Amino acid sequence: MGSRLLIRGARILDPAGGLDEVGDLLLSDGKVAAVGVVDAPDASDGELLVLDGKGLLATPGLVDLHVHLREPGDEYKEDIRTGASAAVAGGFTTVCCMANTSPPNDCRAVTDLITARGAAVGLAKVRPVAAISMGLAGEALTQMAELKEAGAVAVSDDGHPVENARFMRRALEYASTFGLVVVNHCEDLSLSGGGAMHEGEASTWTGLKAQPAAAEEVMLARDLVLCRLTGARYHAAHVSTAGSVELVRRAKEEGLAVTAEVTVHHLLLTDEACLEFDTHTKCNPPLRTEADRQACIAGVADGTLDAIVTDHAPHTDNDKAVEFEDAPFGVIGLETALPALLRLVEQGALDLPVVIERLTCGPAACFGLDAGRLAPGSPADVTLIDPDLSYTIRPEHFLSRSANTPFAGWEVRGRAVATIVGGRLVFRWPDGLVVG
Repeated sequence: MGSRLLIRGARILDPAGGLDEVGDLLLSDGKVAAVGVVDAPDASDGELLVLDGKGLLATPGLVDLHVHLREPGDEYKEDIRTGASAAVAGGFTTVCCMANTSPPNDCRAVTDLITARGAAVGLAKVRPVAAISMGLAGEALTQMAELKEAGAVAVSDDGHPVENARFMRRALEYASTFGLVVVNHCEDLSLSGGGAMHEGEASTWTGLKAQPAAAEEVMLARDLVLCRLTGARYHAAHVSTAGSVELVRRAKEEGLAVTAEVTVHHLLLTDEACLEFDTHTKCNPPLRTEADRQACIAGVADGTLDAIVTDHAPHTDNDKAVEFEDAPFGVIGLETALPALLRLVEQGALDLPVVIERLTCGPAACFGLDAGRLAPGSPADVTLIDPDLSYTIRPEHFLSRSANTPFAGWEVRGRAVATIVGGRLVFRWPDGLVVG
């Protein structure tokens, strides 16, 4: 037999299987072998690593549907090795990386490169999201059959909204031929007008050029109409407004094949964070109002929003050390997502099982990933969480190559203390990476 790992006496929380109980978890040959009360395995059957899970929470490995790993092209901001390192440090065992690299992931060669690099690094499982259109230009469809064969789990021109409705219709129809979900960054550029933050009272105080909530909602409404027309699978990226949440809710009630995600920072922060002109709060879609934040929380709670994502978007200090309107959009989040979300649990805004579901089986179901559960025979991807570990978020301790976080200096409680991918312990707090 191969290597085995036994976790003793943890609180096992597996929303996919409706499991929430104290017990043991045995992993063998890359699969979950047993859950519950596990007799001590015979040490003569192979190498056995035993972890004490007392006081810890054992969940399926966390899944992030929306990250930017910057490779190929912008490795000085992040690459697959540093991004995957940040992922496992945050408890994520599967990450789906967006196509807006340089060159973009619009052909098999780039998809092959990403999957090969992810496998070679051997940390978090890296799953490419390929482009909808060649060059992210919204004019010619990519060869989606080849991209899926190379490992693409979805298609998206993220960062480049698909503006032409006819082209989006064709993309939905073509992607459905291959069982691929289409992911769109919903932003009507004629309405957003290059705005640097949300249009509202806070933007009036700052004097910054702003974009209204309608810029997101108009395009999302269009896409949902096209979903009704085509019957295709559609995923709304980083939903951020109350109106968008309601649009998704109604689409689901109608029975459309629609899923949606929300970012950690849109659940924790509002546009008032931009009043200090801190470029680490500049993201797209922009931080919205408190009413929008509460609507997003409600959407997570009732299942309207299937997944919580980081939209991990690394930028260097120099990138962000400019005037707010000139700074690039984006914040990182792989190493801060879990403690930030546990703050919402501590505040009573969300229940712990709901948060874990939106980080595991919820996102896995959106893209049809073999992840997010702990049933016997499932991939041995596990996150061990210490819910009582208190510490201060310090970007200088990140494994990411970049440090553009809005959560620097936050006092938080709870973090991933061990991350297991394919039955291998790859990260352990406070030692850091165990492999790679």
